[in-house]
Amino acid sequence: MSGACTEGVDTGFVALGAAKVAFLGIVQGVTELMPISSTAHMRLVPALLGWQDPGSAFSAAMQLAALCAVACYFFADIRSITIGSLTAIRARDWFSPHFRLAVGVVLGTIPIVIAGLLLAPLLNRCDSPLRALPVIGFACLAMGGLLALAELVARHERRVEDMRLRDALIVGLAQVGALIPGVSRSGSTLTAALFRSFKREEAARFSFLLGIPAIALAGLHEIGTLLHAHLGADGWLILLVGLVAGSLSSFAALWGLMRILERFSTWPFILYRILLGAVVLWVAYH
Repeated sequence: MSGACTEGVDTGFVALGAAKVAFLGIVQGVTELMPISSTAHMRLVPALLGWQDPGSAFSAAMQLAALCAVACYFFADIRSITIGSLTAIRARDWFSPHFRLAVGVVLGTIPIVIAGLLLAPLLNRCDSPLRALPVIGFACLAMGGLLALAELVARHERRVEDMRLRDALIVGLAQVGALIPGVSRSGSTLTAALFRSFKREEAARFSFLLGIPAIALAGLHEIGTLLHAHLGADGWLILLVGLVAGSLSSFAALWGLMRILERFSTWPFILYRILLGAVVLWVAYH
């Protein structure tokens, strides 16, 4: 079902009400940080339940729930990188691993910022063609295939501390693909990091640390868009319900993902993505 528009912004989540948005917040939270595409689930789950599309504004604003989970889970890393970088700057130690990683995060964020600004009118508009089910379904299948190839060829030997600026730029460019619904930000960056021969859990760690600025900017940008669209008080309250539910489920999902990658491979996610893409395409064409 189609969403609703507020000042040209898709705000279908408001009409769903708090209970349905809380449920979708949990779904979004679980799928946002796993390499399985939260957008695909945000289009498929409401369609299967007969609910209207919550809209791109909801999905983008829910990035703040993911940001909260990532910041809490990787707080020690964030603190270490921040303090280590400041210490390196004072000592003019430009080869410090902490400083190099901080520069890498900034460098890797630039591509998605530029692409996001250029594509914002298309991504946020009501009935955006990029949110069409066939686009999402084919994106799921394509990323499933790329992740499978990465799993097969990766040597799984490098750590985040071994990161070079070339790695950050490559993973940052891969992150741009996440602007296409169905690709998944964590999926695209995890895949790129695996191709760069990072260990699975280190690839995920690199993916999330690199993604912090992009997640924050996307979420805050969408909040600004909703403010500009004059979203009503009831809409903000419903969004807050989704954010709380999403934050809790995102943290649980992140904890589970890291445990899985420490002990197993990404094949369960690969198979799930391929199955999900097939289901999305079946729904789209039936």
